[in-house]
Amino acid sequence: MSSIKAFLPGIWVTVITGLAALFLSEHYGAPVMLFALLLGLALSFLYDGTKCQAGIEFTACHILRIGVALLGLRIAFDDLMALGWKTGLLLVAAIVSTLLFGLVVAKLFGLRKRFGVLTGGAVGICGASAAMAISAVLPQDKQQEQDTLLTIIGVTSLSTLAMILYPMLATYLGLETQQISIFLGGTIHDVAQVVGAGYSVSEQTGDLATLTKLVRVAFLMPVVACILLTLRLNLGDSDGKAPGIPAFLIGFVVLMVINSVLQVPEIITYTASEISRFALVISIAAIGMKSNLRQLLSVGAKPVVLMVLETTWIALIILAGILYL
Repeated sequence: MSSIKAFLPGIWVTVITGLAALFLSEHYGAPVMLFALLLGLALSFLYDGTKCQAGIEFTACHILRIGVALLGLRIAFDDLMALGWKTGLLLVAAIVSTLLFGLVVAKLFGLRKRFGVLTGGAVGICGASAAMAISAVLPQDKQQEQDTLLTIIGVTSLSTLAMILYPMLATYLGLETQQISIFLGGTIHDVAQVVGAGYSVSEQTGDLATLTKLVRVAFLMPVVACILLTLRLNLGDSDGKAPGIPAFLIGFVVLMVINSVLQVPEIITYTASEISRFALVISIAAIGMKSNLRQLLSVGAKPVVLMVLETTWIALIILAGILYL
């Protein structure tokens, strides 16, 4: 009982910060993940040498994994089939090539290969959620949390910018409704921004763009599994001990299978989705509290340029696919 009490102060701090981020997001229209990060960074003094430290650690690690696992209830195998095999192959090509692009460019820039994998996965799959899931299985070291925080800030900011610019770009290019939907759902990093961009065009575009995005989200666990396999085979930049198969990976797959073979009531999937969203929000706030802003500001321009290039790369791949295939 005493051990549980030791976690409560930090958990309550992250919950209150998450609620504040949700309030600000709803009233000012900016991404909730970005608000959670900024508030977490502002409250970083609560982490070192305080009663909140244990709870903040717990939130950043364990509640994060719960949030990622619950994403499985948002996806069903029918979603993967609804878009057709051509669109599915295009999304696979975009995700895999973005991961490889991030890996190669990170090496050219003199950055760690694992940072290229982290940013490539975040850009290619589902933004902040992917960044946290991939970070959870990479070998942990002193730079890992800084890399994760930087990736989340970068992909969230770029996703917000894409939400504003991409619908205008699609209209300028004269894309049809289905093409616009696949472009928005296949390129914008975070689900919330895909929804915002899609429904700003039309309801039909919003529905199909969201479906396309959820299919991208479905590739999160295969990518994480491949990273785990690579680490176990001691390939690439795996200078730490490769972790075992995490419980959240198994949970994600199990929930996706349940959602695919059973008629799960909408109230359950909606509730799970909201719990997952809030768990990820408070986890990001906790990661912000654990981070050193001074170190974050000293990383230079290369990581930012890398994420911009990855974002441009996946946009070009998807555009080429829908225009010429």
